[in-house]
Formats: sequence, structure tokens, C-alpha cells
Amino acid sequence: MLETSARLLRLLTLLQAHRDWSGTELAERLGVSPRTVRRDVDKLRVLGYPINAIGGVGGGYQLGPGASMPPLLLDNEEAVAVAVGLRTAAGGAVAGIAETSVRALAKLDQLLPARLRHQVNTLSSALVTMPTAGPTVDPSTLTVIASAVRDHGRLRFDYVSSDGSETVRDVEPYRLITGVRRWYLFGWDTARSDWRTFRVDRLSLRSPLGPRFTPRPLPSEDLAGYFARDMTTDRHRYQAVLTMYGSAREVAEEVPPTLGIVEPLDENTCTLRIGSDSLDHLAVWVAAFGFEFDVHEPPELLEHLRTLTARLQRAAWPQADSQA
Repeated sequence: MLETSARLLRLLTLLQAHRDWSGTELAERLGVSPRTVRRDVDKLRVLGYPINAIGGVGGGYQLGPGASMPPLLLDNEEAVAVAVGLRTAAGGAVAGIAETSVRALAKLDQLLPARLRHQVNTLSSALVTMPTAGPTVDPSTLTVIASAVRDHGRLRFDYVSSDGSETVRDVEPYRLITGVRRWYLFGWDTARSDWRTFRVDRLSLRSPLGPRFTPRPLPSEDLAGYFARDMTTDRHRYQAVLTMYGSAREVAEEVPPTLGIVEPLDENTCTLRIGSDSLDHLAVWVAAFGFEFDVHEPPELLEHLRTLTARLQRAAWPQADSQA
């Protein structure tokens, strides 16, 4: 009986990990005959697991959606990954995520065997999540947007921009982007005929949703890089390009990805692309990073650095100015 139960769990693990299996493949993996596989599949169906039969030569099986979830089958690394994800989610930007994560961790604790439960509890007791203040988004809003992305349905929503102005937008949604406690909607703004990025916490969805649309090619295969450039440089008045005399790894440790883009040149130098609407901000940032640097553009930044240098010298040696 123990051997049969273990084989059933192994069969469920295989069905969870693969879209579909032929009966022959399952038999080889489990070390049994195809007839035994058929019997085991029937046993799982009796227990309430929706396993669909696949027609064709040799036949096959697929785990279908249903009300009964298969048992939680996690190895050591997977259990730790789930626990870390749930614990760190408590500091996330989704409303109510902390309470939901606690409930999920409690269920995880009940399902895991004693050995893995001890490892997860050890990690949980040692881990401290530092929540940060900031706006949150409603999980139902994320669900509606994600469904529209999947179904290629247009969205209409009221949007409050950073300057406080309010507009109504009609958008073809393509992706949800998350990073640094913010959720963003990336899509095609039909009125402006251009790609736009919207903060989800600043939008209010309107009903009903818009019609379906035919997806257009994305502006870049590397959407994360495209988004990073848009957030850090493209949308700002001043876009600086500098050579930093430090390795890309060292500079990236000082420059968060929401502030600038670091591109390696060789082992000891890299390019930093960084933007701001203020030359003061740019000048202070690049000086505070702690590396020697050359400014390639914009020319206004060079002049501003000279002005800032003179200002700092007057503050550091006020007596020298008075004697002069």
C-alpha cells in the first residue's frame, strides 16, 4: 500500500510538471506497465483529481482544472522559495497582501512534511521584512488588467498624472510591470497613437471594458530594458551619458535601476545613462556615486558642474573668499 501511495504521488508530480504525457512515457518514468498507469489514473480520478484522457496513437493524460487541488509536492528548494516569496510579499504594493500571505503561510505549514516544515519555520523566524510607505493597488484591479492583457481587451480608465491633471484614457493593455513597490500598466494609448506607461495606483477603471483588439508588435523584445530607459532617461528633460571609472558591477551597486542604466565597457569602466528634469539633481547624483567620471552629454551638465564646484568651494573655504 505504501509503495502504491508513493507511486500515486509521483504520478501527480509528473502530471503537474508537464502539459501532457503519453501513457508509455508515464510508464517508463514510474517503472511500471501502461496497464498499471491506467489503474493509477483511475484511482486518482476517484479521489477527485480531474485527469483528462488524450486521444491519438498511444493515448495520453493531462491534469485538468478542477475544484480539488493536487497535494502540495515541493522539494527543499521549492519550499524555501515559496516561503521567501510569501514572507517578502508582506512588504509589497498590493492592498491586503500581508494578511493574505500570512494565511497562505499557515496553509503551507499544514501541508508540508515535518522535515520541510522545520526548514521553512527556521527561515521564517529569522527573516524580517521591512515594509515601506507608499500607495497600494487593489488586487481586483490587477486581476482585471491581467485578464484584459490575456484576452486583448481595451481598457478605459480615469488617470491622474504626476502633475495632478486628470484625463480619460483608452488603452490597449500589453503588460503589467512591477518594480520598487510600484505597479505599472504598459500599453498603446489609442488617442495619442503611442506607447505609454501608467502607474496602476493612479488609474480608476471604467466599465464596461472596451472591445477586443488585434495585438501590435511590442516596441522592443527586451521590454524590461525598454521600460528602464523610459523611466530613467527618455522621459526627462536632461539625459546624461557618462563614462564611469569603475566596473559595471561596482557602479550598479551604487546606482539603483530606477535611477540609471549601467552598461559595461571593459573590466574597469562602464557607461551610465541617467536622466532628470533638474541639472542640480544630476550634478549631485553623479558626484555622490563615488567614482571618477567623464561627462559626454548634455553640455549643460558640464557647465552646471563648474557652477556647483565653485559653490561648494565657497562653502568649504569661506575665509579664502573674504580675504580675496
